Amino acid sequence: MGVINENRGVSDIPKWAISRSMKLASLPMGVAGRTALGVGKRIGGRPAEIVAHEVQQRTAEQLFKVLGELKGGAMKFGQALSVFEAAVPEEVAGPYRAALTKLQDAAPPMPAAAVHKVLVSAFGENWRENFQEWTDSPAAAASIGQVHKAVWQDGREVAVKLQYPGAGPALLSDLNQLARLARLFAVLNPGLDIKPLIRELKARVAEELDYEQESESQAAFAAAYDGDPDILIPKVIAHAGNVIVTEWIDGKPLSVIIREGTAEERNKAGLLFARFLLSGPARAGLLHADPHPGNFRMTADGRLAVLDYGAVNRLPNGLPASIGPLGRLVLAGDADAVLDGLRAEGFVPEGLEVDPQEVLDYVQPMLAPIREPTFHFNRKWLRREAARIADPRSPATQLGRQLNLPPDYLLMHRVGAGSIGVLCQLDADIPYGAEVRRWMPGLADPDEDAASGQ
Repeated sequence: MGVINENRGVSDIPKWAISRSMKLASLPMGVAGRTALGVGKRIGGRPAEIVAHEVQQRTAEQLFKVLGELKGGAMKFGQALSVFEAAVPEEVAGPYRAALTKLQDAAPPMPAAAVHKVLVSAFGENWRENFQEWTDSPAAAASIGQVHKAVWQDGREVAVKLQYPGAGPALLSDLNQLARLARLFAVLNPGLDIKPLIRELKARVAEELDYEQESESQAAFAAAYDGDPDILIPKVIAHAGNVIVTEWIDGKPLSVIIREGTAEERNKAGLLFARFLLSGPARAGLLHADPHPGNFRMTADGRLAVLDYGAVNRLPNGLPASIGPLGRLVLAGDADAVLDGLRAEGFVPEGLEVDPQEVLDYVQPMLAPIREPTFHFNRKWLRREAARIADPRSPATQLGRQLNLPPDYLLMHRVGAGSIGVLCQLDADIPYGAEVRRWMPGLADPDEDAASGQ
């Protein structure tokens, strides 16, 4: 985690707007300088491809270094972006994949003075009495908080999650400024539109900062999955102010499995990752809405541990009842019925005339993972699919731009897209279709549902 400088202020989040603005403003200026230098190198005879890769790599290094230092919304955005790394073309992804991956479960830590201040505000001046053992060095640090491993007063090993002082204003300030830097990200991925992602992140700010709500969400998940043989949710032990204390869970991070896991590890992790995200609405009435790999671990006994509940979508009645039947119509190739269903749900704007077969051709490839008994999620397939719907010359892209994404589906769409991205990073070969049919009412043929007892 690096050395903590005790001489710094009570928080290592730069609080003053001018300081944060200067850091973020340095990004486009740095890109401009590197681009100009690159032009000079090309004039000097160096191959354009090599120069372009150098510019991308240096841009990525500066970009994610600044995002990590600022924490707040900048770090949260970087983590959200890292989920989609698998969809980026290889010639662009290569130079900055390592920088993206670093954002999944690491950030500069708070100094000890700031940590103690947060603990005093939560538990009072005698906060140490709650712990048999405490260490000021964090076990992990992320976008709006960091985690310390400690021993609770009853002898249990615990994870103590602390929110960074000033995280709320920093989050909103960073996201507002990042929205104005959209052109910068075109250097890394010319087809990437970050504005919808930032809008969605801003809409979740209040929930992300509400540790009481997070503790309630985690407790609800823990109750729903208590005793589950495949999924492990750490129980909440205490909550006060901007501190949550939960059971400590050891395990191998999903990011490590992505980087160096065996095929068996990848497939097992991928299956349980998909199972958890798909089953949450049915089992807990909740959808875990932050699927980046830093939130997941594989335990020694083969379970998937899920560690963070700051972003949760409340679905007390489960997934929308229309999703499963619509999917079944797409799989059956019923173009007219698919168009009618999409209109009824608000995906097709009122008055827009579109060809039913073109709509079917647009959505059918998206359901490829559930058609076969097993599906091999991989970067090549995802990049091909991303190119199909992002190429401005493609009919699919032109059609997609005319369709709506209803507000009720926005977060579900991001979780679905993000989870597919993680499965492709894992290179998982799993029976995904059976898992979706198990947890999505109405997707399977009624005869299949009857045969399976659903």
